[in-house]
Amino acid sequence: MDAQELRAIQTPLKERYRADPAAALVTLHARGRLGEENVACRVETGKALVEAGLHPATGGDGRAACSGDLLLEALVACAGVTLKAVATALALPPVGFQAIRLRFDLDSDATAEQIDTLLRLTERFCVVYQTLKQPANITLSVVGR
Repeated sequence: MDAQELRAIQTPLKERYRADPAAALVTLHARGRLGEENVACRVETGKALVEAGLHPATGGDGRAACSGDLLLEALVACAGVTLKAVATALALPPVGFQAIRLRFDLDSDATAEQIDTLLRLTERFCVVYQTLKQPANITLSVVGR
């Protein structure tokens, strides 16, 4: 796709968003299912099924994707696509997430206290959750010309 084709696609969208900023708000969804035998979560990406599991440094065997790797891969994908799009456009306003809601639908006989402990410890030990909640320092640079 060249700059002219990209502009032809994006111009009506930009005009719509300028006229109605709320039209630019999109709710994204992701679903996962906990593994029955392994400490894993199968994530439906819309294009493929990814099995996420423990990193080898936390007891994983290295066969499943690590959630930290998935976070970095998502960053690379987003930054790469954005860089490519911005390279063909002028003065795009910044975009990003306004809110992220994480919900678990549990079918369990656990007590309310056990569920509270489960959620508290999940929040505490989930690297991606903690990274989003308390962002790491991040830099952007260009290498070579």
